[in-house]
Amino acid sequence: MKVSIIIKALNEEGNITRAIESSLAAIAKVGEGEVILADSLSIDQTVKLASRYPIHIVQLVDPADRCCGVGAELGYRIARGEYLYILDADMELNGDFLVAAVAALDNDIRLGGVGGRVEEMHIMNAEFRRRVEDDIFRFGEVDSLNMGGLYRKSAITPLGYLTNRNLHAYEEYELALRLRSAGWRLLRLDIPAIKHYGHTDTSFRLLWRRWHTRHAWAAGELLREVWGKPYLKETLSGIAQYRLFVIVSGWWLGLLFSFAGAIYQPIFWWVLILLVITPFVLGILRKRSVMDGVYMIVSQNLHAVGLVMGCLFHRRSDPAQSPKIREVKQVG
Repeated sequence: MKVSIIIKALNEEGNITRAIESSLAAIAKVGEGEVILADSLSIDQTVKLASRYPIHIVQLVDPADRCCGVGAELGYRIARGEYLYILDADMELNGDFLVAAVAALDNDIRLGGVGGRVEEMHIMNAEFRRRVEDDIFRFGEVDSLNMGGLYRKSAITPLGYLTNRNLHAYEEYELALRLRSAGWRLLRLDIPAIKHYGHTDTSFRLLWRRWHTRHAWAAGELLREVWGKPYLKETLSGIAQYRLFVIVSGWWLGLLFSFAGAIYQPIFWWVLILLVITPFVLGILRKRSVMDGVYMIVSQNLHAVGLVMGCLFHRRSDPAQSPKIREVKQVG
């Protein structure tokens, strides 16, 4: 079998039909393959809607195993395809990209994965506006395939697992580190790969969701996972959150020393006030929006705290051990 498309989902009844139908259409263009829904115990109509289609459906057994990386890992454990595509349930896959990605992997035996261009369909909050404005993806040979890609299964098998369940984000970045450390290359094609129908929450509601789900802890969790590994230095230089942590920590120290100084010298109250307002003014000027500027500063501080929490919090499990899985529907 050529391709397995793994759709990872949790309570995605509003998106799952689009993801499945686009995946089946993409498989039809490739000529052979399977679609797998890896469900993290949805409590809405996600599985019921998916059951109408000729796809394989698997679910977690233990809700405590829920995390960002578990869906892809569920699908990987039962996938039969030579190549694996990781698709979030709120994404729509372009079949023409899948054909091109398969051809790229067929033609280059040292290519471990192929990604494409991502189109953000919802830019109602500061996070997704930033992704569009910053144009975060580059093409050609790349360090990672964030937002999904088609991977060579034979490249992943010796690594022991597809996605690390100890991470609440950066799971594809961590996979890329392991693949490249093993000598594989990654490629991003300048071809539309997916449309992403992301969160429509307001900026601060989404930020609260990021904290509540521990997504904001992910940079710290990643640091904990790569500590002592040969790609630690690359991780520290490659993730902007670590550089921002140094800046934010310096700001916190400046506030602390200014407050301490103000107890003895009143002039330090002015220094403290200046230190408090300067980042917000710079953020507003940079974003040309009061809301987005304030959001940027609050988000950076929240993620700095999250980095510390992620470093200190204990690991969930050995990522090489399979979570408990139950089959809901099998095809073929």
